[in-house]
Amino acid sequence: MRRYRPLIVLLLSVGIPALVGGTFGRRALALDDNLADQQKTFVAALRAIETNYVDEVPSDRLVYSAIRGMLGTLDPHSSFFDPKEYAQMRERQEGRYYGLGITIAAIDGDIVAQSVFEGSPAYKMGVRRGDIIARIGGDDAKGWSTEQAMVKLRGPKGTNVRIELKRRGYEQPIPLEVTRDEVHILTVPSYFGENTDREVKAALRDLTKQGMKRLLFDARQNPGGPLDQAIKVANSFLPKGKMIVYTRGRIENSRQDYRAADEGEFQHLPIVMLVNRNSASASEIVTGALQDHDRAYIVGETTFGKALVQSVYRIANDAGLALTTAHYYTPSGRLIQRPWDASFDEYLSYGSKEQEENKAHNPADLKRTQAGRAVYSGGGVEPDRHVPGQSEGFNPSPFGRLLVARQEFEDYAQKFTAEGDTRIAQQATGRRNIAKNFTVDDAMIADFREHLKTRRLKIDEDAFAKDLPFIKAMIRFRIDETLFGMAEAKRHLISQDPQAQAGLTLFGEAEKLLAMGKGMTRAH
Repeated sequence: MRRYRPLIVLLLSVGIPALVGGTFGRRALALDDNLADQQKTFVAALRAIETNYVDEVPSDRLVYSAIRGMLGTLDPHSSFFDPKEYAQMRERQEGRYYGLGITIAAIDGDIVAQSVFEGSPAYKMGVRRGDIIARIGGDDAKGWSTEQAMVKLRGPKGTNVRIELKRRGYEQPIPLEVTRDEVHILTVPSYFGENTDREVKAALRDLTKQGMKRLLFDARQNPGGPLDQAIKVANSFLPKGKMIVYTRGRIENSRQDYRAADEGEFQHLPIVMLVNRNSASASEIVTGALQDHDRAYIVGETTFGKALVQSVYRIANDAGLALTTAHYYTPSGRLIQRPWDASFDEYLSYGSKEQEENKAHNPADLKRTQAGRAVYSGGGVEPDRHVPGQSEGFNPSPFGRLLVARQEFEDYAQKFTAEGDTRIAQQATGRRNIAKNFTVDDAMIADFREHLKTRRLKIDEDAFAKDLPFIKAMIRFRIDETLFGMAEAKRHLISQDPQAQAGLTLFGEAEKLLAMGKGMTRAH
């Protein structure tokens, strides 16, 4: 059995083998000559700019911009990484680094904590989303770039860094000394990384010990990741030898068939899988494989439709290149890549568009699952049961979507403190203590309305009334996430999430598929 070939291909250099003799050799030499001519043109343009342009421009900036422009003529997913971007990309995929465990952004001259990883050094010390990191190592961070702050915050394991936070409701800065440590970025439930397979299996084994008999598998908002992880996750639910995905490209190494290498540990578990318009790439590989083998009943929205495989090359000076080298196909032969326009605008704005529940199909796109059910090539994986829900399983009005876009729920959550949380010793004013199992009551809704007024947002009363279940759920979700962690936030949200609730009523369909698959196995 062929071993899995990982998506990430690291190359120190890319070379063209010398080809001589015969017609093919002459053609290769002609191509080399043409490439050499184009290189001369590029170098001449670079020299002219460096020598004569009105202002001095760093040559690396010119070259990097040229490469980005070149890749921008190919497809929406081929991309270039400068050395810093390449290092950050590898860090995200490896799922670990040494630091404090926060993501930051420079906003209006301040360094703001955008998220804090649960269990990280920063989390343990009480840093939370929305905090302004005013000083780092004794230096005023006002006006710093994100890169400047990252350099100061990261460092060797076991070393300390002093920071000062500004937080709403605290008159004085909050001084903290945080010890840097390895930060493990959990890829479940956020996206696929190099640890996803292990994390999924660990979660499933733990749930099995607790008596799990059926699985609601949530792949919504999952933008994907390495191909090998998608294959291994799908393998967990499939018998040995089943096709999971195959890739086809122009170069020989891109033509691969990937089958389940082992007997799936959870292949007899009924599965309802939740997807939405932002499920893409690796999550679509898992979805397509489980649907084609009738192993999961798919609920939600049509997925994003990314069936392009990128190989990542490390090129000169530690820069990187993610280059599309193949299409991938589901086991039934579906190519689910959505077409794109010349500027990619239509393609990249897919998530904001209304979806057609019963769209017309080209008969040529018809494929069949293992049990003979009709599925189609084209844009994305279509669910077996369409349930709209682009915002945490809800389908809010334009007003509700505006609240999400403006991050009103996240901002409102900043006024609360968890009852009994003693990590920050200083006393605050104007903040509310809140218990773990709080209720979003009428008083909190009235308070949220006042919050919106202070943010100079005109309230659409009809839309507010229509979106009230969504608004209540999002207030609860963001406060839970900020104060009590993502697991607690998801646990409460699922009881209100329309897509998830619809999925929970459809396990009968998942069990029918499972029985269908067992019957076909016996027939063989």
